[in-house]
Amino acid sequence: MGLWRGAYFCPPTKRRDVWSDIVTRAKMEQLVTIAGDRASLDRIASPDAALAIWWRQLPETLRVALAELDLHSIADISVDIDFNGSVAAALRTAGYPEASVMALSSDIDLLVRRHAALTGEDRLHVQLAVVESDPCSRFRADCTTLRLQCTYLGPGTQWCCVDGQDAICEVPTGSVGVFKGRSLLDPPAILHRPPRFGAPRLVLTIDPAGSC
Repeated sequence: MGLWRGAYFCPPTKRRDVWSDIVTRAKMEQLVTIAGDRASLDRIASPDAALAIWWRQLPETLRVALAELDLHSIADISVDIDFNGSVAAALRTAGYPEASVMALSSDIDLLVRRHAALTGEDRLHVQLAVVESDPCSRFRADCTTLRLQCTYLGPGTQWCCVDGQDAICEVPTGSVGVFKGRSLLDPPAILHRPPRFGAPRLVLTIDPAGSC
């Protein structure tokens, strides 16, 4: 699959010349699924899978709304909602302009339902936060079952194989990554972290409600 080509997925400054020095391609394809449709996220259910990525472009209306968003004028959101609920009211309370509310809530509500379908949970915790660069961030795995992340603005979440932490890859901005947490896979096979440097980011995180 074209999406698996290293030149597309791993930043050239971090990518090793010979990926097989770290882990075989076959092993990586067991651990990580990358595809251009939302059904690709379902493959996280495989016992060997540690990360599923829905490689996508954001809808035009959402891209326009995000481009006009002033990150300094909005508050972070951290709410528990039902799987068939909506974050629209929380976005308005946080100061998002109405155009952003409509576009963002449509996308986030879709991802909440996708997460619920993957976990079987009726109640999800949704966080939408402006995240500054963290030069001291370390690669880690989460204390949860499945964590869904989507970076709407700024550089995407970085990830690597536990056995190859000098080959750093990235979930592209706008794409959706579902990481298997320690509650389902311990020790973990894939680790992730925010980018160490760069512009502020607008990041969506969805977990089962009550996750530690």
